[in-house]
Amino acid sequence: MQRSSLWRRRGTLVLLALCLFLAGCSSALLDPKGQVGAEQRTLILTAFGLMLIVVIPVIVMTLLFGWRYRRSNSVANYMPDWAHSNVIEAVVWIVPCAIIAVLALLTWKTSHSLDPHKPLESDVAPIEIQAVALDWKWLFIYPEQGIASVNEVAFPVDTPVRFRVSSGSVMNAFFIPHLGSQIYAMAGMDNDVHLIADETGSYPGRSTNYSGAGFSGMTFDAKVTTPADFDAWVETVRGAPQTLTYPEGYEALAEPSESNPVEYFSAVSPSLYESILKSFHTGGEHSMGGDHQLSGDHADSHDGESAHATDHAAESGHVTNNHASQDHAMRSHSSSVEAGG
Repeated sequence: MQRSSLWRRRGTLVLLALCLFLAGCSSALLDPKGQVGAEQRTLILTAFGLMLIVVIPVIVMTLLFGWRYRRSNSVANYMPDWAHSNVIEAVVWIVPCAIIAVLALLTWKTSHSLDPHKPLESDVAPIEIQAVALDWKWLFIYPEQGIASVNEVAFPVDTPVRFRVSSGSVMNAFFIPHLGSQIYAMAGMDNDVHLIADETGSYPGRSTNYSGAGFSGMTFDAKVTTPADFDAWVETVRGAPQTLTYPEGYEALAEPSESNPVEYFSAVSPSLYESILKSFHTGGEHSMGGDHQLSGDHADSHDGESAHATDHAAESGHVTNNHASQDHAMRSHSSSVEAGG
């Protein structure tokens, strides 16, 4: 009896400790900072509440039945022949079916209203940011400003942002939990997601699809600023000493690295994002929209090497043909000697 009481007290202490630990936790999904995230939170809470209509009564009735029909209760009716109740059958089937129907309608509606490819309605002109998942870092390209950054993205508050998302390596997933709408990043595929932030601040972003040894460090900061601060950030990036060219600079950047620091590139090659996409459509050959050509000196050297290779092939063919003719003559001579013998 004393041991049972001891375990009961220990269980109570464990529950209290868990409550204290959980009180310090926070959920980005339930603390949205943008229009999309707020609508998704409403959807999560609504679906959760509808499902509790079934869960809570079941838990309550389980506890009540256990209490009512406990061994020490001599007042409960003893009905050994009871087997069926139409009322219970109706409740057990109608209520869950009604909940499923409501959830189906809600899912159908929100699947269209929260479509990540659907542009957001706003009086402010949207901006475009191109996100490329690398091993193990994020490259953000600003085609309108002609700059790029690694593991840091910035955009103005209350401004719709169209993220064009792709991958320079294996499949990843682009996600800023406070803003909502995860989207996959796949090599050679141009995906997109539309987001907007209602409050300034720095929000963590990450990849939510495991992609190898450095996956845990594949995070970035999404800085939501005022329009003036965003312009200042752009000028800061434009003052960076590094530039990003394609393919040389991009290939060096795409080399695997873990917990890569924030980097700025003051200028990027034109159509860098499209070139990354096309590199997977041409069997890995680099493309600059059809404009990537060899320089004059390199072209002359290449032509000389081709001519030399042609001459060498012709010479090798000539030698081979001579050897073949000599072998044929020797076999013919041997046959004649044998026949004569």
